[in-house]
Amino acid sequence: MAPMGIRLSPLGVVVFCLLGVGIIYHLYAGVISSRIAAMRKRRTVDMRELLALSVEAAVRGGHELKRIREDSLLEDKSKGNTKEGANEKLTSGDLLSHRKMYHLIKNTFPYIQVNSGMRDDAVGEETAAWNHVIPADMQQIGDGKEVAAEEVTVWINPLDASQEYAENLRKYVTTMVCVAVNGAPVVGVIHKPFTEYTAQESDRHTWMARFTSSPSDLPVLSCSSAWAMVGAGSNVRARSAYGEKSPQVIVSRSHAGKVNGFIQTAFGNDTVIRVAGGAGYKVLTLLDPSDDTYEKADMYLHITYIKKWDICAGNAILKALGGHMTNLKGEEIDYRGAEANNGGVLASIERGQPQAEIKRPRPAPSLPPPPLPSPPHALHVFKLLRDKCKD
Repeated sequence: MAPMGIRLSPLGVVVFCLLGVGIIYHLYAGVISSRIAAMRKRRTVDMRELLALSVEAAVRGGHELKRIREDSLLEDKSKGNTKEGANEKLTSGDLLSHRKMYHLIKNTFPYIQVNSGMRDDAVGEETAAWNHVIPADMQQIGDGKEVAAEEVTVWINPLDASQEYAENLRKYVTTMVCVAVNGAPVVGVIHKPFTEYTAQESDRHTWMARFTSSPSDLPVLSCSSAWAMVGAGSNVRARSAYGEKSPQVIVSRSHAGKVNGFIQTAFGNDTVIRVAGGAGYKVLTLLDPSDDTYEKADMYLHITYIKKWDICAGNAILKALGGHMTNLKGEEIDYRGAEANNGGVLASIERGQPQAEIKRPRPAPSLPPPPLPSPPHALHVFKLLRDKCKD
């Protein structure tokens, strides 16, 4: 007589398997979750690679702007008025520059946050790819620091000075990329697609000597991009001196008349006020380019609403060079979250001049002179202006 076997029904098999899976999950759930967390934690980006990628993105965007402008393919239309009342233009250059810049960065680092000054609802994506080549001058700043991807926010402006671009005022036009880490600007790139911006050998002595024993052996580099990484280096430099008693202040073309009275209250009627388009251009006027035709200013003041992709790159460059960009209250600007910066902007670089010698604001005769501190930053000269800007 054959032995009787035990036969399991199909339902019993399923139940048995599910029970086994449940036991395994119970025993190893902690291990699995910790490994997933570790994998996420290891998702980092190299800051030197981000710097090189940012320059490449700005250049590619600038190439599109230049091509569209020179081929008269603007197809410009109005996006409406800005808060200052200026007509904000939208051109095909904006869109094509955005696509080149945004998708190059996202295709390279798909897990970092990228905020752009342009919205694109088109179906399909650019297939742009980066070759991961680090330019020779950037190799001098040493190995890149690894930063957790979730701490990084990239701000891109595919067309700064859009009104001037439409009006063919090319010198004001820039593309910009900024990398912020935990809200602080660390990498800044300002690219000028229509004019050269040269980093001379002498400019690099001040910082490349930290990374090489023979900086004089390095070749002169010419490019149309100003770049900097805080704590590492830059291909541009600050000027050796800035106006102390009568600083030259640069402001936006869109609201120059409104800010003139504020500046004259702070520095007197003899203060030179320059007007220009584009936040990137204004920051460059605070530096020391080799182009003798470039305008120069001692401070950049903006008293109204401005978006973070307009100012983040300039903020990083100034910070890398020992300068400052804050709101009108003297507070650092946080480059996380919303795109708006409602507190105005004041930017300057100090090169050892005693700030106490800067002329203090002149109050109205009927008012007692307000007490002003001796600040490490010229921001506090605008204490009177700050209150007026709230009105």
